[in-house]
Amino acid sequence: MVLLLECQVLDIGTLCQTPDMETTQVQLDTSIGYVLKRAAAALRASMDVALRPLSLSVPQYSCLELLGQRPGLSAAELARGAFVTRQSMHAVLHGLEQRGLLARPATARRGRAMPSELTPAGRELLTAASRVVAEVERTMVASLPPGDQRHLWSTLAACADALASAPRPD
Repeated sequence: MVLLLECQVLDIGTLCQTPDMETTQVQLDTSIGYVLKRAAAALRASMDVALRPLSLSVPQYSCLELLGQRPGLSAAELARGAFVTRQSMHAVLHGLEQRGLLARPATARRGRAMPSELTPAGRELLTAASRVVAEVERTMVASLPPGDQRHLWSTLAACADALASAPRPD
């Protein structure tokens, strides 16, 4: 059996397909996911630079911010909130604890979870770090009118919610 393919020349190369197939290739020039990843990478790089004078990494800052707003979170909860693995979060927590920025009980009160809390030094550093990160975010959206900033936030939140509630292929 011989299958003949119809080929089309596109700006980014040649895409071969049968006449009844839809194009499944992502077009980078119009991909929402790609531009979202570009924005996330640019945000991360800017946060890295802004936090460096405070001797904080982005995961360390995220951990401090989460604990500042939700004291007593476990390492697993912090890992989910900071978008890192549990193993990475344990290293982050250990480093912050060694610097005197957070305190954890020596043993778990119940189960295996050991809730963490900021120390006064941790709260002080968090205040400075929150200011620099807020400035990075202001720079990121400075060219957008306030209404567009709110719309961007709600649109991105809706996208995240849609993916979080979508069925996962097994």
